[in-house]
Amino acid sequence: MTRDWPNFMNTPLLPCPNFIGGEWLPATPGGSPVYNPSTGDVIAECPAGTAADAAAAVAAAHAAFPAWRETPAVDRARVFFKYRQLVEQNFEAICRTVCLEHGKTFTEARGSVFRGLENIEYACGVPSLLFGDTLGNMARNVDCETLLQPLGVCVGITPFNFPAMVPLWMFPLAIACGNTFILKPSEKVPLTAILLGQLLEQAGCPKGVFNIVHGGRPVVDALLTHPQVRAISFVGSSPVAKYIYETGTRHGKRVQANGGAKNYLVIMPDADIPKTVEALSTAAFGCAGERCMAGSTAITVGAAAERLLPSLVAAANAIKIGRTDQPAQPDMGPVITSQHRERVLGLVASGEKEGAKVIADGRSAKVLDAPRGFYLGATIVDGVEANMTLAREEVFGPVLNVMRMDDLDRAIAVTNASAFGNGAAIFTNSGFAAREFKQRVKAGMVGINVGVPATMAMFPFTGWDDSFYGDLHIQGREAVQFYTQQKVITTRWFGGEVGDVWKK
Repeated sequence: MTRDWPNFMNTPLLPCPNFIGGEWLPATPGGSPVYNPSTGDVIAECPAGTAADAAAAVAAAHAAFPAWRETPAVDRARVFFKYRQLVEQNFEAICRTVCLEHGKTFTEARGSVFRGLENIEYACGVPSLLFGDTLGNMARNVDCETLLQPLGVCVGITPFNFPAMVPLWMFPLAIACGNTFILKPSEKVPLTAILLGQLLEQAGCPKGVFNIVHGGRPVVDALLTHPQVRAISFVGSSPVAKYIYETGTRHGKRVQANGGAKNYLVIMPDADIPKTVEALSTAAFGCAGERCMAGSTAITVGAAAERLLPSLVAAANAIKIGRTDQPAQPDMGPVITSQHRERVLGLVASGEKEGAKVIADGRSAKVLDAPRGFYLGATIVDGVEANMTLAREEVFGPVLNVMRMDDLDRAIAVTNASAFGNGAAIFTNSGFAAREFKQRVKAGMVGINVGVPATMAMFPFTGWDDSFYGDLHIQGREAVQFYTQQKVITTRWFGGEVGDVWKK
């Protein structure tokens, strides 16, 4: 793996093969372009994909399952110990691929890949994670035990915004638990998935245990309805998450479908302003706002607005945007496509039309050496009301709404009125206010003086309401439960004196 920054000017498009049954196979041509968002150049073509491609991947995964299921958990873990080593050795190459096809800064890419690495490390502990329970002499001469056993063929359908981290939320633990897996990455970012698959192949993962199929809805629908697929993991927008959940469960699959969000950050008058500004800047503008845990709405309580906004606007205006496909790195990179850029611009315009005021304006941001890149600067919109389009829809861009409330009760009520329930945070030095917030707010992940309360691998990623469809969440113990099924064995033995059987 090269550690040099790639130069894709005047070079052929990068290949995007499927990986099925241990073979890298040319896929159906005529798919969608893969862009370098920093320049607007097309660097690859993601295959269109067909139902036949999906069926071939399922057949390979289904055929590989019996032998992999019987592979001892310690041996499955050893594959991921090796995989962890290979990911670490190629860490920078993975990060740079993320920078190239997504537009994250190198710092953001490193952070996301490291979070993915933590999930590989968690999967390495699978022999302990699969422990069952026993109770001897549950009744007279009756013993009881539980076993956690794999499901079979599992599928991961992943979004564009975290090309490495989200797939690594899924397949390491699913495979370590004894399942086989099919990854369907976003058509916008297929290259990182290919690199992750190449490294897993090098780690000694048997043929058919891990597969990659590219494509759009025809591939997704084929996977959702295939009778040999047992479980579906999804991360993406809420409308698609709902569709994935309803379609998958209707066809008898176990489904965990993570959707979008509208995460509220409540700033109390006693908040530490410099630390709050730093946290809000990262939460709202990190990864160009393209993450489901982005802090998209700041609710200032009482006098907090006057204390906060001047410093927050100055911080937003100081954020340097630029290319992320070069060694010199900016503070923030581009958004994923020109179409997405136009959508974000349209939402900001709707806020102005409905009476809000743009107080930090990044809409005209330009990068001189990349005039066709998909850039937006950090933008803050003040005076947003709960009934505005900008307040209700997930923007998924570097835009922070500011709402003003008189007290904490009203701030909590507005937060809880959202259809989403991914994350919420409060900034305060008051233990009472923090306790009120964490007890009463309707969100699965809560931060206290933490702008992005996203969890580490050993804890579940617990979205609520329209941010999640399903029962068992991604990551942590819940993910182990999701990728296994529990068997309960009750045992009674009859016999005479010990040793009598050997006399016959």
